[in-house]
Amino acid sequence: MSELWEKNRCSIEPGNVSIPGMAERGRPPRLTWVFTDSSAYFLTFCTKGRAPVLANAAVHDAFRAFCESAHEHGVWVGRYVVMPDHLHLFVRFAPGKSPGAWVGLLKRTMAREAGTGIPWQEGFFDHVLRSAESYAAKWEYVRQNPVRAGLVDEAEDWAYAGEVQRLAW
Repeated sequence: MSELWEKNRCSIEPGNVSIPGMAERGRPPRLTWVFTDSSAYFLTFCTKGRAPVLANAAVHDAFRAFCESAHEHGVWVGRYVVMPDHLHLFVRFAPGKSPGAWVGLLKRTMAREAGTGIPWQEGFFDHVLRSAESYAAKWEYVRQNPVRAGLVDEAEDWAYAGEVQRLAW
């Protein structure tokens, strides 16, 4: 059984996808555009217990300041919406950069810079964006979050949303 497992197991690492038999047949077409050297992600993370502590100027300013310099470290932040108890954002990472490490640093920095000691829920949700259409569809959903939550009548009126950098496709 051990030999069978070793022979047939898959290995997926950033920038390296290895599936048994793939070298002989070539990479399946969809994996070429899903696992690129610079994948774009849709990320969501929440406060612990869904505490409504994020939608304020201090947190928004700390978030923007962190994200505006992220490109210097191989991370490009696109559009985002800061809700009272969670944050949605679109991010592209340079090869070798980890979404997990970056989200952890963002959470710590926001809590420190905002001076609020934000209680973050452990972990985060991530989704690899596969196309410009995927980005556009997710953005429209996220952009409407404050409207669905009854916080504003029009998405454009929500003060804690925007775009740091345009993510190109």
